[in-house]
Amino acid sequence: MTAIPLGVHLGERLTLDQTWWQAEFADTHGFESVWVAEGRLARDGIVPAAVIASRTQRVGVATGVVNNNSRNAALMAVTFKTIDEIAPGRAILGIGAWWEPIASKVGTPVERPVTAMREYVGVLQAFFRNELVSFSGDFVHMDGVRFDSMYHENKPIDVPIYFGSVGPQMLQLAGEIADGVNLDFLLPVSYLEGALAAIDKGIAKRSDGRDRIHVTQIIACSVDDDDPDEAVDACRAFLTQYLMQQPHIAEHCGVEPELVERIKEVAGWPATPDDVRRAMRLVPTSLVHEVTACGRAGQAYEKLLEFHDAGVELPLISTHGDKEQTLLALAAAAGKG
Repeated sequence: MTAIPLGVHLGERLTLDQTWWQAEFADTHGFESVWVAEGRLARDGIVPAAVIASRTQRVGVATGVVNNNSRNAALMAVTFKTIDEIAPGRAILGIGAWWEPIASKVGTPVERPVTAMREYVGVLQAFFRNELVSFSGDFVHMDGVRFDSMYHENKPIDVPIYFGSVGPQMLQLAGEIADGVNLDFLLPVSYLEGALAAIDKGIAKRSDGRDRIHVTQIIACSVDDDDPDEAVDACRAFLTQYLMQQPHIAEHCGVEPELVERIKEVAGWPATPDDVRRAMRLVPTSLVHEVTACGRAGQAYEKLLEFHDAGVELPLISTHGDKEQTLLALAAAAGKG
């Protein structure tokens, strides 16, 4: 079977023990990077990333993703300077706009997200170049600040910035100013054609001569060779929860709005496990297979290959169902077992 580069996405559905095990497995079995999620007030992304950086030797350590709404840009810059000190050359900043309705519920609503991201990332990049930063924008304000240390000389740091983008405007901005994109869960292969076109429009505007950026995508995966239907249902439950809670996923994954409304009638937000079990009966198996990699190991790995062939340079395995079995099976399929 064709071998492709792979990464691992470490979501809040993993216990911390599972998180450390998957990160260390990725580090010792030839995976490119691990991406630590920061979910809906479920778990912070920075603390686990720092622990993983200290417990691994070679794998890239990324956030997948933190947001530009809740952390001051200078604090975000020095946070990743610190992770780079722990794991030199391995830190990756995955960043996106925060989700609604969470952002509004905590008093920091998402407003003009593309403009806000452009300002925020421009300031981050100036910090990473070790510059004295002054900037006055609509969302970000800096007045003559830079990295500071009493103990050693500061220097530029190489921390790639990846956008967690879904919509065409943010994808275009990623192409224009970022190092890569971290595409979301539950978006079908057909989504990639428009997404890559939007990224290319942004690349055409770059002033640094760069003609490509790196494309990653989180892929929900579940493998069970003994009971493949159980693996499919694990991804079905995950898809159901996202359809009721993340409207941007429903918009781009090709599902009919009527189905989303029927699901929301069964399960509100936040949904209980019983709500999800009732609502998932409405989600067709064909849709589950379209947007996830699930079933038997060979079937799931073929789906990862499909995403890779369509332009996802680094598929990121997000494990569901029997999480350990899923990662071991897909690693073996990719020659990383």
